[in-house]
Amino acid sequence: MINDVVIVGGGTAGWMTATYLKAAFGDRVDITLVESPRIPTIGVGEATFSTVRHFFDYLGLDESEWMPQCAASYKLAIRFENWRGDGTHFYHPFERLRVSDGFTLADWHLRLNGAGEPFDRACYVTPWLCENRRSPRLLDGSLFAGELDGSLGRSTLEEQRAQFPYAYHFDAAQLATYLTGIGVKQGVRHVLDDVTAVGQDERGWISHVTTKEHGDVTGGLFVDCTGFRSLLINQTLGENFRSFTDVLPNNRAVALRVPREEQELINPYTTATAMDAGWIWTIPLYGRNGTGYVYSDEFCSPEEAERALRAFAAPGRDDLEANHIRMRIGRNERSWVGNCVAVGLSSGFVEPLESTGIFFIQHAIEQLVKHFPDERWEPRLIDGYNDKVARVIDGVREFLVLHYRATARADTPYWKETKAREIPPFLAEFLEIAATRLPDESTIYPYYHGFELYSWITMLLGLGHAPQGARPALAHLDPAGARAQFAGLRAEAERMVSVLPTAHEYLTSLR
Repeated sequence: MINDVVIVGGGTAGWMTATYLKAAFGDRVDITLVESPRIPTIGVGEATFSTVRHFFDYLGLDESEWMPQCAASYKLAIRFENWRGDGTHFYHPFERLRVSDGFTLADWHLRLNGAGEPFDRACYVTPWLCENRRSPRLLDGSLFAGELDGSLGRSTLEEQRAQFPYAYHFDAAQLATYLTGIGVKQGVRHVLDDVTAVGQDERGWISHVTTKEHGDVTGGLFVDCTGFRSLLINQTLGENFRSFTDVLPNNRAVALRVPREEQELINPYTTATAMDAGWIWTIPLYGRNGTGYVYSDEFCSPEEAERALRAFAAPGRDDLEANHIRMRIGRNERSWVGNCVAVGLSSGFVEPLESTGIFFIQHAIEQLVKHFPDERWEPRLIDGYNDKVARVIDGVREFLVLHYRATARADTPYWKETKAREIPPFLAEFLEIAATRLPDESTIYPYYHGFELYSWITMLLGLGHAPQGARPALAHLDPAGARAQFAGLRAEAERMVSVLPTAHEYLTSLR
């Protein structure tokens, strides 16, 4: 039996791993987490997928308890600003497309030439809530979509059958601190110390890590949560890292923590604003905004990026400290090598667009539990883990490249370069199909990667990459049912805007 796990590295990845493994295995597996007191958490404000609720529910944590401890707020969507280069915006919501006569409302929107509304406001309720800064919950705590409320219990990502309507923003450092308390209470051994060496046995597997003050820490399974340093799996075990810079241009970021003076103006969405050499994220936390410029250093220097970010997000606030980050874009060939599993940035990363960092951590932890080894170290079990993790990251890569290829924006050298880079083979075929019709389930990336059909359709239409026309079959169908669906959706949206409190009102009530 493998009954002792050593996690090297803390932060969000380390403590999510520690608390999840403890929740899964209890006292049957000993968990030790070693983290340096000198290395801070990179995150300055994290946005997530709606599926992160599976993690919190698995641990039995209610949002009314943890959200106030982590400056957390709600995320109903991502608002894409100026990605066409014309100052317009659209929302990518956590909401599936409705269907009329077997075709999505997006298909009908093309057939009816817009039905008088931009596609996102016509086809989804969520943009109406975002525009009016609405909370997804009433002041009594009930969810506007009551049939989706309630705990999911000990379920996992791939078991999600219904689309939950929101995710979260939170302060990553505060969440790590909160989970530290949970983990230590559960029995996680917390070693606050610097790792000075990594020991290996005759097989080349990891036998122990040596710490400055606590000596050697031994274990059966080691989890590398050391971030972009990737101390165990890359530096020690020498696993090959596959870069994605051939298809994704951004490799740096600069971030600021910006106080928000008018707290009532909290937006229940992440904003991604296109800039000359990349894009800026705005993540509204309770009390401040986390913001950062993600860019390519081929087209923008760190100094230029910082100046642009300050002018955009915090003019006149030169006192705010900027955090410059070098991003390693890509993934390991294998995220599990020998007795070492990489989780988080040490495994792979595809830039912050679409908020996939926490999702990758959660998926990796869930798969580790499902593929947990015994003393036989069954190769097929390890291979199964590596296939699952690789396919998720590769699928997200395809989806993110779509963002850059589907927009016609080419007004700066950076945006011209995004069209000149290589295009993954699957995505090339996808875009050929999308030129003639909206995609269906058979044409999107075929392995689980967190994004459903509606997300692919939303980005195509939002970025202006609509097909040549509607599906011909729709010309032979009566549009009355679709028109009723559009009208019903608008009435539902207007009703929810009238009854739901603002995000600020609800989050303040939690406190």
